[in-house]
Amino acid sequence: MIDHIGVTASDLKAAKVFYDAALAPLGLSVVLSVTAEQTGGAAHLGYGATPARPDLQIGKPNFWISEGTTPTGAMHVAFLAADRAQVDAFHAAALAAGGTDNGPPGLRPHYHPNYYGAFVLDPDGRNVEAVCHAPA
Repeated sequence: MIDHIGVTASDLKAAKVFYDAALAPLGLSVVLSVTAEQTGGAAHLGYGATPARPDLQIGKPNFWISEGTTPTGAMHVAFLAADRAQVDAFHAAALAAGGTDNGPPGLRPHYHPNYYGAFVLDPDGRNVEAVCHAPA
């Protein structure tokens, strides 16, 4: 089980605009901000569940973005959606916030019959997904 994951962003403000919009439909938002002064290094934003997601621990940051140099190489992170409508909303919000389509919402039966996901590339080129495993 993963407790949390962190990524770096070459432009923390641009990353915040993108992830605020893309993750809002999933009931996720910044629940903790840590300044560079507090860490003695880089600033960090911690995203976690809002009251709209009672199925998750409210207020605990699970996805962190830190300012800094983005490492080279591919990365993929998938966020769990409560239903297929959230996947659709994530995809639309992420594109509107400047993301690049990397796979529209739809079934991916090669994973399993109910796998419904959508993929976007964030401002640093990471493959970000929202997925719902429940039947329609």
